[in-house]
Amino acid sequence: MMVALLLYAYATGQRSARAIERHCRQDIAYRVITANRVPDHATVARFVCRHERALGELFGSVLKLCARAGLVSTGVVAIDGTKLAANASREANADYERIAREIVAEAKATDEAEDELFGEARGDELPDELRTSEGRRRWLAEAKQALDAERTKDRSQPVAEPADETPSMPRGRALDQGRRGWRRDARQRLDERREREARPIPRSREARLAESKRRLEEELQAEREANEAYEAYRARGISRDGRRFGGGPPSPHQVPDSPTGKINTTDPDSRLLTVTGGYVQGYNAQAAVSEEQIVLAAEISVDSPDFGHLEPMVAATVTELGRAGVAEQPEVAVADAGYWHHEQIDSIAAGGIAVLIPPDANKRKGARPGWQGGRYEWMRRVLATELGERLYRKRSQTVEPMFGHTKHNRGMSRFHRRGRSAVRTEWRLITATHNLQKLHSHTLAAAAA
Repeated sequence: MMVALLLYAYATGQRSARAIERHCRQDIAYRVITANRVPDHATVARFVCRHERALGELFGSVLKLCARAGLVSTGVVAIDGTKLAANASREANADYERIAREIVAEAKATDEAEDELFGEARGDELPDELRTSEGRRRWLAEAKQALDAERTKDRSQPVAEPADETPSMPRGRALDQGRRGWRRDARQRLDERREREARPIPRSREARLAESKRRLEEELQAEREANEAYEAYRARGISRDGRRFGGGPPSPHQVPDSPTGKINTTDPDSRLLTVTGGYVQGYNAQAAVSEEQIVLAAEISVDSPDFGHLEPMVAATVTELGRAGVAEQPEVAVADAGYWHHEQIDSIAAGGIAVLIPPDANKRKGARPGWQGGRYEWMRRVLATELGERLYRKRSQTVEPMFGHTKHNRGMSRFHRRGRSAVRTEWRLITATHNLQKLHSHTLAAAAA
């Protein structure tokens, strides 16, 4: 019942737990779903948090229904991203010093409040149930029972092996891009680890400040380790191809003693992203869409540019299609110029999927400096053919209308939840209900025919 309620609420543009509770009292469709019961808004919110991962996987279930109805084709898949605002303000971005000052101020205010509450007492006196030997025995017995039950539950679940956090050589071209490449690769590895951990965003302001401070210190430590690894690599004097480095030792670089970046203290996972006409505090919502405007894959990125997300989105599309029972992989993947990536285009093409990406953005007059000849001219010639132009035109006929419908017609231009994992679930529910609406329209049209 709760799953049906959430899907119908998202399909009708309601994502607020309080709004869902209100509609369960007033809207006849909601009352039919809940059998005239009215779940409290806290119940709805806790259900979403408790079953976050499972709710995100509903996307695949809906895609399977669309595939059975014949709505999923794998001819041309359009990939694009759109910026959606986070549940956080730009003004909440703070540097390390400001966060430290606020933590000190919070601690001082807490001390003053405890002095007023406890007076001369320490505030850590034993509670009444632990002041007697009988009460302590009873409390310890209950604690032992709880621990035994938890151990039994843990044995039934597979144990995940810890990820290897040992600093290693940068991946791809970063190895040959000097200190800057090593530092960038270290930041990417840290971001990937945070994505795997999927830490929930704390509710209290005090806990969020502590988490923001920890993340800034973690970023500084990653930069320091990358710098030390790069200098050790150069000190050996031999590059990966066996040749000696020329030009002498690298120029000295002093890593700052304290973090220099900024982080959003409301939603530390969100980033300040560039949009037309300015910036937005939010996430980069990625989608792969078929010719029928069915969303085949939906993921979340915290990077402002789309560069580097082509291959992950194609891989996600193939995975989602396989889970939905579609054996065929996409024939052609189309994306705008922001997705141009030499290695990823070659890797996708080697897998049997043609890629159509213009080397030049629409805003640019002429080719980019240095982007002449070779694969650049080859791609321009392909896109200039009648077939290439017709295939690439499908991008503006599929993924862009889906974004416009979602953000403007459905009014979903801002996330309600905080944290990358929670936002991913929300985005997948948004796109899953988009697919449900397409399936509903297809079913009505088939019945009328």
